[in-house]
Amino acid sequence: MVHVYTDIRRPDKRILESYKHIGSATVYEAAGRIGSVNPNIKPLSKGVRILGTAFTVYCPPKDNLMLHKALQVAQEGDIIVAAIDLYPDAGYWGGLMATSAVARKIGGLAIDGCIRDSEEIISMGFPVFCRGTCIRGTVKSGLGLINHQIVFGDVIVNPGDLVLGDDDGMVIVPRQRLEEVLKASLEREEKEKKKTTSLRTGVTSVELNNLDSVFQSLGMVEK
Repeated sequence: MVHVYTDIRRPDKRILESYKHIGSATVYEAAGRIGSVNPNIKPLSKGVRILGTAFTVYCPPKDNLMLHKALQVAQEGDIIVAAIDLYPDAGYWGGLMATSAVARKIGGLAIDGCIRDSEEIISMGFPVFCRGTCIRGTVKSGLGLINHQIVFGDVIVNPGDLVLGDDDGMVIVPRQRLEEVLKASLEREEKEKKKTTSLRTGVTSVELNNLDSVFQSLGMVEK
């Protein structure tokens, strides 16, 4: 069995850059309402945004050995996306690992578990999405997997997928759908700009979205 795959297909950097100013909710809707990561996985601090290629990791419970390996083999801009087996409540990632990640220009960490040294990590500006903070230590004794398909926050993630996160949440877009979802996201943004212009005139959202017929079909009584 191959535990670590180092050669993965990454999206074109120009496509990734095109997602830079698009919100996670817009991308989720444009993708057909798929890819929404469990909302318990949140940015470590307000204003954190994460965008890049998924570099997937699977760790055994209370063990961060494979995260150290990921730091060794991940490439510039990659987002380390880590699934933790059964036990999220430990400090799988800390300040020293973040220091290494910054030096190696890793794009960020998204972990279905906890981290520690949060103030230090926030101060260095390394983007992290996690379930919270926990001071409990980990060991380095069990093999996991790198760049295999994982389940992360209820979503199937493959190496090379797009990872996008902001204050609203995280979304995963399959690499094969990036151009399609980008086009739909930009079209959605244009439609929302037009709706915003209409709402500023005083038109209600009920009128704008033709909701009277919905209320009528549901038998709403208004007096």
